[in-house]
Amino acid sequence: MAHTLVLVRHGQSEWNKKNLFTGWRDVELTEQGRTEAREAGELMKAAGLDFDMAFTSALKRAQETNRLALDALGQSGIPVIENEALNERDYGDLAGLNKDDAREKWGEEQVHIWRRSFDVPPPGGESLKMTAERVLPYFEAEILPKVLAGKRVLVAAHGNSLRALVMQLDKLGPDEIVEVNIATGVPIAYELDDNGNVISKKVLVERDYS
Repeated sequence: MAHTLVLVRHGQSEWNKKNLFTGWRDVELTEQGRTEAREAGELMKAAGLDFDMAFTSALKRAQETNRLALDALGQSGIPVIENEALNERDYGDLAGLNKDDAREKWGEEQVHIWRRSFDVPPPGGESLKMTAERVLPYFEAEILPKVLAGKRVLVAAHGNSLRALVMQLDKLGPDEIVEVNIATGVPIAYELDDNGNVISKKVLVERDYS
């Protein structure tokens, strides 16, 4: 039996647009981001997807993306579970800074290491490894059992929390996952077998607004 799990990153946020490190800061979607969220729902509808429940983070940009996508899909009444375990990576002292300004302050190489290494956190923040260490236990305890029990599940979250999930689902190593980009508002549809292994994966549209 194939089990349905779909991941979608939130639409463009105000701070994405301004090129700011966001992390756990709770910012709004832009109008483009709202359009991306609706388009995600339309794409899932066109692909014949529907859901029994959804999971999202404690941050409003993911919650609004989830709501708008489900509205467009015609499924606004399904149960939605919000949990900060699915929050974006915490950027610590970088949060709120323009990425170009951060490069001027700390240097291109250091900022690249903080952004793209697997296990080097920015000051006061989380590495991708640390993000995965809170995302994956939640996924394995709360989300995957629902999927394997036959629930069709949507997860609306963030670039780095979803990268943690993609790393596990696609069986990628640390050097591979740091090269993976997840575009805003683009659904990634998985079918899993009864053991949680990936049968198929489909990115519903190729687009990059990051």
